Amino acid sequence: MKTLAIIPARYKSSRFEGKPLAIIGDKPMIMWVYDSVKGSNLFDKVCIATDDKRIFEVAKEYNADVRMTLESIACGTERCKVVLEELEKEGEFFDIVVNIQGDEPLIQKTQIQKVLQGFNDVKVDIVTLCKEIEKEKEEEDKNVVKVVFSKTNRAMYFSRSVIPFNREEEKVTYYKHIGIYGYKSEVLKQICVLEESTLEKAEKLEQLRWLENDFNIKVVQTNIDSIGVDTPEDLENVKRIINKIR
Repeated sequence: MKTLAIIPARYKSSRFEGKPLAIIGDKPMIMWVYDSVKGSNLFDKVCIATDDKRIFEVAKEYNADVRMTLESIACGTERCKVVLEELEKEGEFFDIVVNIQGDEPLIQKTQIQKVLQGFNDVKVDIVTLCKEIEKEKEEEDKNVVKVVFSKTNRAMYFSRSVIPFNREEEKVTYYKHIGIYGYKSEVLKQICVLEESTLEKAEKLEQLRWLENDFNIKVVQTNIDSIGVDTPEDLENVKRIINKIR
């Protein structure tokens, strides 16, 4: 099984413009992500996909494998598809593509391993992660996406609301979605041509488009939290964490 990791990285962001190039310690954030993924030795190829020449040039300075993509591409999933198809035209083919966000400088090998292991089930189309919610405030936070899944770990629904609704106040375990995705290569191509769905429009979650079109999304549990960088405050938090572990 040949595996490809793609790290989408946009320069423009409403809350933190230019964040992939924010310096953490001795290098830009995007290179923390790239080096962690590359150093995991889990992939046949690791590639940054960006829409900005500044990110492209910095990645080249660090000898990273990087591709320019159009700024008009709507999301990271589509950016992954574009890079996959470019590589195929060049004669490189992959069975699995893993989309790892460029603002996850603390991504760990064990998280990625769990995604890849999810494809041991041949019926699975897409694999993602979840973690048990331990802080009550996260249950009500609309920016923390919740997920419910079946006994066979197949995703049933993702929501910004609290799911399930605990009517009788029974003991319920809530899970938050960790936004790393693995796709079978052919599935990645298929989901990128689907029209925006009703549930997706309501929740602003692209994975609901896939569910509405009957793709099998496997949800794998992890005990490692996702610490992404969405704001300058998040960046300072990540810096503190990295300073403690270095």
